[in-house]
Formats: sequence, structure tokens, C-alpha cells
Amino acid sequence: MKDTLETRLGIFVALAVLAAVLILETVGGVELFRPGYHLHALFNNTQDLKVGDRVKMAGVEVGRVEKITLEETNNKVHVTMKLREKVIVHTDSIATIKFTGLLGQNYVELSFGSAGAPRALDGASLSPPPPEEEPPDLNAIMQKINKVASGVERVASSFTGDKIDNLLGPLTEVLKANKDPLTATISNIQAVSSQIRSGQGTVGKLIYDESPTNLYNSALSTISNLQNTATEVQRTVADARKIVDFAYSGQGTLGRLLKDDQLYRQLSSAMTNVNQILEKVNSGQGSVGKLINDPDLYRNARLTLQKLDKATEGLEDQGPLSVLGIAIQSLF
Repeated sequence: MKDTLETRLGIFVALAVLAAVLILETVGGVELFRPGYHLHALFNNTQDLKVGDRVKMAGVEVGRVEKITLEETNNKVHVTMKLREKVIVHTDSIATIKFTGLLGQNYVELSFGSAGAPRALDGASLSPPPPEEEPPDLNAIMQKINKVASGVERVASSFTGDKIDNLLGPLTEVLKANKDPLTATISNIQAVSSQIRSGQGTVGKLIYDESPTNLYNSALSTISNLQNTATEVQRTVADARKIVDFAYSGQGTLGRLLKDDQLYRQLSSAMTNVNQILEKVNSGQGSVGKLINDPDLYRNARLTLQKLDKATEGLEDQGPLSVLGIAIQSLF
């Protein structure tokens, strides 16, 4: 390649064009030449948002900020965004200003919105996030961090050597005054822990006893028995439910008693007859009624028994042949 004026001029023009493209890409000027549509949003505070900053949806760039103006009538900031033509934004999508880091650029984040909502057309306005979800100002965050650091510094500086001595001095005196009791207490604790470690005492047996009759096995056996009992109870309840269902369906003697209307009528008729019979007996009708309610019959029966008693007494004084003869005479 010859080093001529035309070559140098061509290289210069190429570098200038490349630099212009990079500058346009940085400030978002390339979006001016792409087809798209505009959406608007109102914010209380745009933080450090600038014209040319990115508009993203789920982290993917979908456009650029084209214009930022103040609306003094409602104390809001009007942000105009240019989105690419193929990007679909719904009318219930929410625009939020976010930043990529402490030293990063701000950008506008668009939510997807609901799938059933209509598409936002050119010139539509999106809803800003509710006040409680707006990102905090970075300066306010730094001020709060600074206040917290100052508070920690004041607390740390308040613990000087004299104050620490004043706080720990009484505790040290108490420890010195009770040195012997504390030593004895620690020795007792060590002895108890040694006994537990060797498996002595109730606690030691609870921890180290591995015999078949230890507490763990006993508890496990008890739980197994309870589970078996619960299983049996469940089976009994299931059997009882089957019996109830069987009877309720009208099967068997109990089921017929519960469901058979004819048997009920027969039982009711039988009870009516029994009631009538008892009423006749109580009123003295019939043989049983007279036997129960007639006083003359009672007296006659009593006299008959008395006579029979006397006759048996007379028979005791006579021999068997005399008794036999009297019986034959009475018969013939």
C-alpha cells in the first residue's frame, strides 16, 4: 500500500466514521435510525437517568430513553422512551428506574405485564411503580450508611479503658471473693459429667445404656404396641362401620328391624294385642283375670288347701292298706 494523501485521508475518514458510530451507540443515537414506537411514563424522581440510557425488559435491551422533561403542574418527571418495533409491551406493564451498581448507569426496567392485557400502542403511557417499590436514592442510601458508621464509631469510642475497667471491676471482685465456691462447683460439674460419660446414674444410662431393656428399646416397644393397638382400633372401627352399613342397607335381622315397614307394623299390632290382653286381665275378664282379681276364688282355693292339709294329716295315722281301700272306695 502506497503512503499517499488519498490513503491517509481514507484511513482518517474510516476512523472518524467508526468513532461516530461508537459515540452514537454510547448515547443511543443509533436508535434514532431504527423503526420503533414511543411510550411514556411519569416518575417522582428519575435519579440520574439521562437521555440515551437503555430501556430493558428482563435484562434485555429493548430501547432507549429519548426525552426527559419536567411537568410542573403535577410535580412529575415525564420520560419518553423509544422501543424497537418488534418488542411487545402490555398496557399493564410497569416502568421502574434501576441502576446496575454503585458506579453503574441507570436504566428503565419494563415488566412483562399480564398476557391477557392489550398491547401498548404508540404514545401510550405506562404506570410507574407504587411509592413503596420505587428504588431509593443512592445519595440517601449513602447518607444512611454514613449515619450508621458514625453511630458505630461513637459507640466504639465510648468504650474507653476507664469505662471497661468500671464495668469489669465489680465482676472481677465477685469472682475473687467466690473463688473457692466456684472452684468446688466446677469440680462437682466435672465429677457429674465424668459419671454421665461412664454411664452411671439415670442420665448416664439414658445416654450410654445399650442393653436390650434400655429406655430407648422400651420406648420403641411401647410405641410399636401403641401402633398395633391403633391398627386394631382402626380395624374394629372399620368392622363396626361395615356392620352399620350392612344394617342400614336393610340386610340381616337388625337391618330388617330398622328398614322393614311390615315388620314394624306387625310388631306394633302385637304390642297392641298384648296391651288389650293386659287391660282385660286387669279388669278381671277371663280365667286369668278372675284368678288374679276375684277374691272369692282366692278364699275357695285357700279353704281347699286347708282341707287337703287336714286330709293328709289323717292319712298319716292310717296304714297303707287303709289308704288304698279308701282310694278304691272313692273311685268305685
